[in-house]
Amino acid sequence: MGEAAGAINYLAVLAAAASAFALGAIWYAPQVFGKAWMKEAGVTEESAKGRNFAMIMGGAFALSLVAAFVFAMFVGPSPDLVFATMAGLSAGLCWVGASFGINYLFEGKSLKLFLINGGYHTVQFTLYGVVLGLWH
Repeated sequence: MGEAAGAINYLAVLAAAASAFALGAIWYAPQVFGKAWMKEAGVTEESAKGRNFAMIMGGAFALSLVAAFVFAMFVGPSPDLVFATMAGLSAGLCWVGASFGINYLFEGKSLKLFLINGGYHTVQFTLYGVVLGLWH
């Protein structure tokens, strides 16, 4: 594990979390995977109407900050770009994606939903690695 939390570059962590938000805006756009995600997740425009999107977005950003911060602790304060990128790819694919896979198997969710969501988190953590590997 990396050095103490005091050595963490908080601006890089903030940028990494923001990169996940930017990715989500693209990944889940209707023209990319948004329509397929809605169908596979059972979300309709009608069911989405009453939801508090400010709370959802705020909560999602806070959780992205937590994930980026802990990932920064894992890779350390000055990670090599290749190491950080590959660590992000591995964390997204093998930890997060595999964990989704376990849940989705027991919940009977579709392979398509697994690939959409697991793919997002794989790219998310890869981006964390790129940002943290470049910015130190």
